[in-house]
Amino acid sequence: MLNFIEHGAATAEPDLLIVHGLFGSGRNWGAIAKRLSATRRILCVDQRNHGLSPWYDNHSYEDMAADLAEVIQAQGKPMDVLGHSMGGKAAMVLALTQPELVNRLIVADIAPVAYSHDQNQNIQAMRAVDLSKVTKRSDATAQLAQYLDDTTLQTFFTQSLDVKEQRWRLNLDVLNREMPKILDFPDVGGLYGGPTLFLSGATSDYVSHEYRPIIRDKFPKARFAKITGAGHWLHAEKPREFIASVQAWLDLDQRA
Repeated sequence: MLNFIEHGAATAEPDLLIVHGLFGSGRNWGAIAKRLSATRRILCVDQRNHGLSPWYDNHSYEDMAADLAEVIQAQGKPMDVLGHSMGGKAAMVLALTQPELVNRLIVADIAPVAYSHDQNQNIQAMRAVDLSKVTKRSDATAQLAQYLDDTTLQTFFTQSLDVKEQRWRLNLDVLNREMPKILDFPDVGGLYGGPTLFLSGATSDYVSHEYRPIIRDKFPKARFAKITGAGHWLHAEKPREFIASVQAWLDLDQRA
């Protein structure tokens, strides 16, 4: 089963499962989870081929959704689910294929469509790091700077580096090979009739207005909101606004 980090204790509110995006981990969501755990129990998973979860030879959304289903079933009751980017796609596939496991769904800055935002250049940058010369995280950051101009990405990637073991906690070979599946969205039937929030960064181009008919076809109760001044990494760029938006939506009476 997937590794996960637990925050808070069970309450009368449904537990919330947080699903990170590509190259991330449950640990990346610790600050967000701690704030949200004031009113509910939070589980932050490491997806397959990420963090401390098992490595597999495949990385399809059907497989990722099955992983999430196993975590929820182990808790013995349905959960609310929040997924960002790749994690949002995995969460959508879970909701479409096993809707009985998902109370409510929050999809952060992604749509159920194929994208062309290739990430293989980032994999090549991580592969280029000489791990034998890394004794502290800043050593890896300095090497990544030779290949990546974005300092935010440099820092983000090194969070998935096990400095002591001098290895990435990312299955880079499989992620590289499976990138076409990661960029795509599987042709899964059905729809998810539960409450769904598509929360996007106002400066991001991942959830354009033209995708809304596609979204509503699969998620008829979809609502849309944007965070001003945020891009694709909305939870990291505007954490207070992100937490407030998620908390406000979870607090709504959505029985109608």
